[in-house]
Amino acid sequence: MNIAQYLDSTYLKTPEQSGISHEETLQKDKELAQEAIDNGIFAVMIRPDYVSEIKKYIQERNSNVVVGTVIGFHEGTYSIEEKLAEALKAIEDGADELDFVINYTAYLQGNLELVKEEFVKCTQLSLEHHKIAKWIIEIAALTDVQIADLTKKISTWAEENFSENELSKIFVKSSTGFYQTAEGKPNGATFEGITIMLSNAGKLPVKAAGGVRTPEDAEKMIKMGVKRIGTSSALGLIKNESSSEGY
Repeated sequence: MNIAQYLDSTYLKTPEQSGISHEETLQKDKELAQEAIDNGIFAVMIRPDYVSEIKKYIQERNSNVVVGTVIGFHEGTYSIEEKLAEALKAIEDGADELDFVINYTAYLQGNLELVKEEFVKCTQLSLEHHKIAKWIIEIAALTDVQIADLTKKISTWAEENFSENELSKIFVKSSTGFYQTAEGKPNGATFEGITIMLSNAGKLPVKAAGGVRTPEDAEKMIKMGVKRIGTSSALGLIKNESSSEGY
């Protein structure tokens, strides 16, 4: 199986989080992009501040590697206006795909009107600019029942507000990789969590992000029906190596 075509090679630490400079972070992103170019990896997933320079880097090398970025990352509690502004800037900078963190805190508080409004408005902006929208639901923060319910709601809202042809461009995604769990529990994609998402996503594709650390796990996720995998270990997965990376 050619798993490279399913992979989003990911680096999402800020300079503050990693203890390195902006320039060193940009260099890491360039190395990530070059690895993707050299190995047929589908996409790179990076912070918004680096989209413009990485898009240019990839275009200069006549590559079709996709550039994705995160919006409202990582807590998801940005206002709708803030998410829209961040998304529009990323689009202007050349992002091909936008991975929004849904406001799962609002969902847990029962504020479904806000969650639906941000989903519809941000997805509409993405589709109007011919971009892919992915919605991170942070499954480690949710119970199995909540994972099923929120995935189903996103699927329903998508079908109610967008055309049949647009549904393949709206993903439900598992995790940010930054959620702090208790007692060492997984904070990324699990087979159980992904099974629940796949069972409730309807016509929407699913992205498994975080925790896919072996080629065998990646292949199993793909055979289950996952369309994309977000990982900081993309090169290792392709080279048939296991990884201890956190995402």
